[in-house]
Amino acid sequence: MSATDRLSAAHAEVKAEIARTDNKTALLLAFVGAVLAGAWSIARDLPLNVPALIVGGSGMAALVAAAGLLLRSTRPNLKGRHGFPLWATLAADEIPDALSGSLAADVAGLSRLAVAKFTCLRRAVDLTQVGGALLILAVLLTVGGAQ
Repeated sequence: MSATDRLSAAHAEVKAEIARTDNKTALLLAFVGAVLAGAWSIARDLPLNVPALIVGGSGMAALVAAAGLLLRSTRPNLKGRHGFPLWATLAADEIPDALSGSLAADVAGLSRLAVAKFTCLRRAVDLTQVGGALLILAVLLTVGGAQ
């Protein structure tokens, strides 16, 4: 496999990872939204004690923070110097030169974008787990009648 072929394969891999991240983010955002809506619906109708309110409120806050990270992950980076954001800043006669530029630089730039997206996704998953655990604890405190 030639160096050009390896660069093309790396470029395709990075673009596929970005698409995978966006798909995971969309699914997790829908899940977090459903958990928030369900928890709010249940909490509205229960007589919650103070410990359950504190723990449940913390769980909801963690889920809202997770949703914020997920939204940040999907926010387009229009200041990027790769792909269509770059092409949009160029005149039509400059685009062929940009396309013949270094594929390695494009792979590096897209890889940084993918890592940033995965970092947000990973943190959001961690916050979702913490938020879910806190909501479960709040339910246990409510059912157990802790005062």
